[in-house]
Amino acid sequence: MKTLKNQIFLSFCMDNYDLEIPRIIARIKEKNHKLVLIQLPDGLKPKAKEITDKIKQQTQAEVLIWLGSCYGSCDIPLGLEKLNIDLVVQIGHGIFNKTEGW
Repeated sequence: MKTLKNQIFLSFCMDNYDLEIPRIIARIKEKNHKLVLIQLPDGLKPKAKEITDKIKQQTQAEVLIWLGSCYGSCDIPLGLEKLNIDLVVQIGHGIFNKTEGW
């Protein structure tokens, strides 16, 4: 029964929340990103394949999923520069606007 509830919830999330996949795809195409990392909250990780498939179908980018925890837009995985990630996409509930350099 718990599995059915999870499936219903995840289906609801993909149908009723705007994950801005078209915006992500447009950014990848605009900047010609080759390696993209998607960071998801734990509740959306079961939909990771669906999200990455949509992106891969419409771009030339390789898409990775960060499997570690994500506690918000300030939770950026360490060591990304070693992986040569072109774009990090954090999908979550809040907007983080960078106004100055790090």
